[in-house]
Amino acid sequence: MSVTPAAASTDDQERTLRDVLSQCRRTLGVAFGLTFLIDLLGLTPMLYMMSAYDRVLTSRSGVTLVSLTLVVLGFYVFWSALEWIRARLMVRLSLRIDWELAADVFDASFRRFVDRRNVNVHQVLGDLVALRQFMTGTPVLALMDAPFGVVFILIAALFHPYLALFAAAAALLMVVLSIITLRWTSPLLKQANNANAEASRVAANGLKQADTALALGMMRAVRNRWYAQHRQYLTHQVNASEASGLLGGVSGFLQKALPSLQLGLAVFLAMENLITGGMVIVASMLIGKAVAPVQKLIASWKDIVAARQAYERLTELMQHDAGHRAPRMALPPPTGRLVVSAASALPPGSDKPVLTDIQFALEPGQVLAIVGPSAAGKTSLVKLLLGVWRPSQGSVRLDGVELSDWSHDEVGPLIGYVPQEIDFHEGTVAENIARLGEVRAEQVVAATQAIHMHETILTFPKGYDTPLGDTGFTPSGGQRQRLAIARALYGMPRYVVMDEPNSNLDEQGEQALMDAVQALKSAGSTVILTTHRPRLIGLVDRMLLLRDGRQVAFGDAQEIMQALRKLQVVAADDRPATAPSTGTEGEVRP
Repeated sequence: MSVTPAAASTDDQERTLRDVLSQCRRTLGVAFGLTFLIDLLGLTPMLYMMSAYDRVLTSRSGVTLVSLTLVVLGFYVFWSALEWIRARLMVRLSLRIDWELAADVFDASFRRFVDRRNVNVHQVLGDLVALRQFMTGTPVLALMDAPFGVVFILIAALFHPYLALFAAAAALLMVVLSIITLRWTSPLLKQANNANAEASRVAANGLKQADTALALGMMRAVRNRWYAQHRQYLTHQVNASEASGLLGGVSGFLQKALPSLQLGLAVFLAMENLITGGMVIVASMLIGKAVAPVQKLIASWKDIVAARQAYERLTELMQHDAGHRAPRMALPPPTGRLVVSAASALPPGSDKPVLTDIQFALEPGQVLAIVGPSAAGKTSLVKLLLGVWRPSQGSVRLDGVELSDWSHDEVGPLIGYVPQEIDFHEGTVAENIARLGEVRAEQVVAATQAIHMHETILTFPKGYDTPLGDTGFTPSGGQRQRLAIARALYGMPRYVVMDEPNSNLDEQGEQALMDAVQALKSAGSTVILTTHRPRLIGLVDRMLLLRDGRQVAFGDAQEIMQALRKLQVVAADDRPATAPSTGTEGEVRP
């Protein structure tokens, strides 16, 4: 069986974990058949021992002993070769599962994190690794071995029916014990695994704000939140361990007692001349072979339960993400014509809309300013305008295509975005500006020059090769914002959305931003920005006023500004003379 990484996620067909396993039916069938042959070859030492006792010792023939030994050694070589082939087969099967699904699982967890922010990406990716390791480890072999315990019971029947009945009763007893173990420990192990995953998530979230937590003396509170989850994990883990320990003690007693009882039964049958002396020794080994698969299941039960839970989580994740992986026809690059029709928005996990009945249109080359007080819904509208959120009602169409249905892998590199909370991936300055893709030096420099950042980057420790991210160089707040703007300008996209792009900029940085917006406008790009500062508003063609998630006004920017000034003048005339002034100087306060 030959598997290459080229088979991994290169096609656009919709795949699930069950689909991939279904495609591997033939391989699993071959592995199952090899397991049957390997279990049959497990009779070799028994037959050798029985022949040695019943034939060689009675005939005292050295030739018979040598011939029998050579034949047995040949069977051992064949036995080892089959085990080696099965091991390689299972390794390739596990690699195929990983290669087929790794990219899809990463993308699905990425999108679900954006949608709901309640998925533990580390756990999901760990589930795929756990499933791959399960396919190559002892637990999956224990599952394959389990049905073949019946073979040894049938062989015991060839010696004497009593031996078969005893072996069948012993195997049934172990099966019942394993079912009790499953019913008792599986829920406890699931709760323990979930609690451990939640504790890890809480710890990871706390580390993201480590500087703030340490400076404000919040580390104890963060630790207490983590330890509350960790304590739940320990409680469930102890309960599961105690339950499995009790059942393991019963299982251990049976494992010790059953071979001796079988041997005693065989000796009794030999005393009655019902079986030979060699059969007595083989009978004690047969009970071990008949019960061994169930014993392996019990020993591997924790791993089997963990693999089953990983399979369920991966299946649920892939089913939730199925719509995003449906094949779509490639579309031409957007020109920037935006039409928002009666759009409303529900945040993921909420049933209360934060935006209601938003409606406007922009032509290529127009600049829109979205203004409004805090919590008016500006950032939520930005998520709609980027297709990150799907409208609960209405539509947001870019060049006639619903943005939330447009593949982000296709349209993402063709648009620009500046978020409020700016962070960078592990990589150099140039790689981050190029969005971790192929670094086109001339486009990187053009983007930084457009925001007047080129000379500043050259002063960084390694210039454009300076590493960023959690372990890299830390630019100032204004530098980070201008780097994010340069990333948005990379390739001069025809559609750019900026959320408070000047919140950390000084006067020089704000002038650079104005120059960049003017350059985009001259190039025919559609630009949308949220802002409170009137300096940027002088560049815009249209203005959208939001209040409490509703569209108050939309139209020509100058006309709306004049109307707002008149309202402010009227409001100022109506105030008492001693009333203190509100608002910040130079800030747009509708």
